[in-house]
Amino acid sequence: MGLAEQLWQANQDLAIACLDHPFVRGIGDGSLSRQKFANYVGQDAFFLEAFARAYSIAAAKAPDWESFGVFHTLANGVLQELELHGSYAANWGVSLANVEPGSATRHYTDFLIATAWSQEVGMITVAMLPCMRLYAYLGQMLAQPRIPSHQYADWIRTYSGTEFAPLVKQLAELADRYATNNPQIQATYRYAMQCELNFFQAAWVSKD
Repeated sequence: MGLAEQLWQANQDLAIACLDHPFVRGIGDGSLSRQKFANYVGQDAFFLEAFARAYSIAAAKAPDWESFGVFHTLANGVLQELELHGSYAANWGVSLANVEPGSATRHYTDFLIATAWSQEVGMITVAMLPCMRLYAYLGQMLAQPRIPSHQYADWIRTYSGTEFAPLVKQLAELADRYATNNPQIQATYRYAMQCELNFFQAAWVSKD
């Protein structure tokens, strides 16, 4: 079992807490209010911009050309996610240019960017991996037994789909290659997972 899988298994409590969170369940069954989802889209777009920047910083630090290319492929995947958010924003009247990040969003993005600038590639991948692995998990679980036909079907389709899974695998392979299991690695991964749960909670308590 590689490091990425070890860390994922060690943090199943937080993964399940995210899956069971009322915000995520509301996406799954379509009952989430449109305003809460619209607010989430704005916050997540802000987050994804920071995520893409962190990939670019990691690429600059990559110790070999192959990894440099993988990081740029992953950054392009984030740009595709942002296109999805842009379509949501256009449909629901959300101005992504005017998004003010909430405290949960800012804590997460500040952590990612600080890690990207201050740490080596292994630690950066570990800080970024929870987001990717968790969203693939959530998408796959919410797609069971089939992708629903409600207003959030595209979200579920994106994260359960065959285009997202290879990106998760690529990042996991980078973590396996460049990170070494130690208390700091474990703490970094868990902090990012907790940030994910906090992000959903902030989205849930946002104004309708």
